[in-house]
Amino acid sequence: MHHAFTLSGETLHALPSGALYWPARRLLCVSDLHLGKSERLARRGGALLPPYETRETLHRLEAEVDRTAPATVICLGDSFDDLAAVRGLEDEARLRLARLMAGRDWTWIEGNHDAGPVEIGGTHRAQMTLGPLTFRHIADAAQTGEISGHYHPKARLKGTTRPCFLLDGDRLILPAFGTYTGGLPTDAAALKGLLRQGALAILTGPRALPMPL
Repeated sequence: MHHAFTLSGETLHALPSGALYWPARRLLCVSDLHLGKSERLARRGGALLPPYETRETLHRLEAEVDRTAPATVICLGDSFDDLAAVRGLEDEARLRLARLMAGRDWTWIEGNHDAGPVEIGGTHRAQMTLGPLTFRHIADAAQTGEISGHYHPKARLKGTTRPCFLLDGDRLILPAFGTYTGGLPTDAAALKGLLRQGALAILTGPRALPMPL
């Protein structure tokens, strides 16, 4: 139920969950997990949300890891809602992360919410280039062959709003994978300035559904 497409000569799969899979490299990529968001909001005196989003986000990530059996995992930044949220992780969540990371090349890309959760292992980079593709948190309009996150794009179809990938000939922007994450409409000025004419939104849901913007 994925949507296959080509970027910089490489075949990639947009998965219905909002994760990205690169079959040739056995690479799974997710963006904007925002683990610990409810804890961070409570700590800073914000809205009190049910504290289950970390558990749910890790459950969904585990499902994709089990399904794709990746050798490499890249998390495209804002993996935690802030660095203090790393320290606030429950032991169960730490163990689940450790099991997911075991035996895999796991890279945390720095985001604007977190500078890289150094204390939980993995590799930590500002950005990462593999072959013709560069993985970073925030898109750079001057670059090509780019995979990024940050904007949490969402598209509307038949009265329903869904997180979506955004794809043109130069770049792919991933949806937020985290459970408690808002979104930016695809017609927002920040996104219009990044995407070329003819860009696609690939909606998440029961299946990955491409739709012209």
